[in-house]
Amino acid sequence: MKEALHDADDAAMRDADITMQKVGGRDLRVATWRLGMASEHPPILFFNGIGANIEAVAPLAAALDDRTFVMFDMPGVGGSPEPVVPYTPWTMAWTSTQLLDQLGIDKVDVMGISWGGGMAQHFAIQHPGRTRKLVLIATSAGMLMMPGNPKALTKMANPRRYIDPDFMLKNFETLYGEGLGKGPGKKGHMSRLKPPSPRGYFYQLLAMMGWTSAPALPFLRKPTLILMGDDDQIVPPINGRFLNSLIPDSKLVELEGGGHLFLLSHKEQCLEEIRAFLVEEGAKEDPKAA
Repeated sequence: MKEALHDADDAAMRDADITMQKVGGRDLRVATWRLGMASEHPPILFFNGIGANIEAVAPLAAALDDRTFVMFDMPGVGGSPEPVVPYTPWTMAWTSTQLLDQLGIDKVDVMGISWGGGMAQHFAIQHPGRTRKLVLIATSAGMLMMPGNPKALTKMANPRRYIDPDFMLKNFETLYGEGLGKGPGKKGHMSRLKPPSPRGYFYQLLAMMGWTSAPALPFLRKPTLILMGDDDQIVPPINGRFLNSLIPDSKLVELEGGGHLFLLSHKEQCLEEIRAFLVEEGAKEDPKAA
């Protein structure tokens, strides 16, 4: 069933096709941009950060306008109903393949930010035949990571950051760094956020407890771009260096002055890096090829 958009929605969402779909036994709110458009580039499958709904990354989807872009709200997040039972990275990676099948998509470039960067790694490890390239943004190898600033992590774990606008405004710079925290973009970002349900938020936290990609990354044979912010208080840049040391065919870019949301505060620089990486040699291969 197609979802109606309202005038208050972000302009980037007006080009999205928003549907509720039954996928692998779960009801998920799914967004696609330019589905079915003829393109020499494979579609992008994007995994969002913890508690973040589709709208938070819609500007990126709109900007990458030469290819299909697919994203969905995790159970209990955004417009997806609450999960009845907990899930794991394995089950959600499998669910993602079921969604791609329903959309008629085979091979994809996989992207993920923060929590979603863990999901992107897991998808590429679990489903290498459906992954062409990997873009990891402000993320880590999971359990084997260098933790961030305790002050920022305490606030990050508090779902009030989604529910209480005053809490978000007061702590935005601590959470996301000076790059966006002192800039005009924070109110625009906040306007796109919808609070997850307590259960949805808890199940996302639970899904990654004890998870790490580190043992498998040396065997990951996918070209990988790792973007990190040098002022990230939540996922310090040393975690990107660790990923870079483990993934054989990887490139690390650290953005100067970038906090955890450098994807927004350094949008043009990020787009330049992502576009260049995705169109490097091999980008014109048939996205249907195994």
